[in-house]
Amino acid sequence: MFKDSHAFSGFSTNDIPAAKAFYGDTLGLDVSEEHGMLTLNLAGGGKVLIYPKDNHEAATFTVLNFPSKDVDGDVDRLAAAGIAMERYPESGGDQDERGIWRGEGPTIAWFKDPAGNILSVLDA
Repeated sequence: MFKDSHAFSGFSTNDIPAAKAFYGDTLGLDVSEEHGMLTLNLAGGGKVLIYPKDNHEAATFTVLNFPSKDVDGDVDRLAAAGIAMERYPESGGDQDERGIWRGEGPTIAWFKDPAGNILSVLDA
C-alpha cells in the first residue's frame, strides 16, 4: 500500500526556536521552517518533522540516529559545543569516561536535544 510513499518520521518539541538553533546551528543540519514546524532535511533525502507541542514530553528512547565514521571525533565536537553525553549504567554496557558505549553492537553515544529527546551518534 505505501511501498512508494516518501514516508518520514516526526517528534515533538516544546520550543521550536531552540530546536531550530540546535539542529541547524549546533548540529549543522539543513533545517526548514513552515507553518510553525521544522523539517530536518537529511543527507540522502530523508526528512524528519519536528512539531510544537505545549505538553511535550521528551521521548524515553532514541528518536534520531546519526551514523558516523568517527564516533570519537563527533563526541569530542559535540562536547566542544557544550553537549553532554547521556549515561545509561542500567544498560549493562561499557560506557567510557566520555560516554561512548563500546560493547555488543555498534559503538554509540547518546545525547539530548533542547526538549530532552534522545539522539545518538553511532558507528556507521
